[in-house]
Amino acid sequence: MSTFLPTLTERRSPWVTFTRADDPWVARAEADLLARDGLVLRIAGGELDTEACVYRTFARELGFIGYFGHNWDAMVDCLGDWHGPGHGKQDVAVIIDAADGLLGADFLGVFVSTLARGAWRANFMVDADGDPDEWTDPFALHFVLLLDRTEPAAFAEEVVSWDADLREAVVDGRLLITLTDVDWPGGDPVWPPAAGPLAPAARRPA
Repeated sequence: MSTFLPTLTERRSPWVTFTRADDPWVARAEADLLARDGLVLRIAGGELDTEACVYRTFARELGFIGYFGHNWDAMVDCLGDWHGPGHGKQDVAVIIDAADGLLGADFLGVFVSTLARGAWRANFMVDADGDPDEWTDPFALHFVLLLDRTEPAAFAEEVVSWDADLREAVVDGRLLITLTDVDWPGGDPVWPPAAGPLAPAARRPA
């Protein structure tokens, strides 16, 4: 069994985790985060049908600033410069329920890249140029996409093909996403993590 688990409380990767909705790790990780005064925010995957829906839903549920520009770069900025619940003073996990419908979406790669880049900025509290923000404390920000009928590994190729800086690993059946390059220091001294049992064969929804 692998000793590597994703985290919702530590400021380390993976930044994005795809896993089955019945994965017992999710409930344990949520409970651990809440016990440490963190926040769990939930988004319905069914509301993320288009890019416009993603922008609108994230802005509403995560409390983006009023002048949010409704584009991917602006979304990275809003995630990294958090003005939503907790105001950057609490660790945050964003759980996307029933995310199966994102498989095959033409924006899937850029969406996951945006989540990873925003999380990296929040966890290390750097600005858009990668320089430390001396006025704001870092906080743990992670994203978990829960799947009801799709194996996490089915998302791997579509996710990483869009962004050359994204790396993936399937560990204990979970698809873990991080950023690895000289432009993203501090996140991954070792990648991929030690693998556990092989994931079940990937399958698309029926």
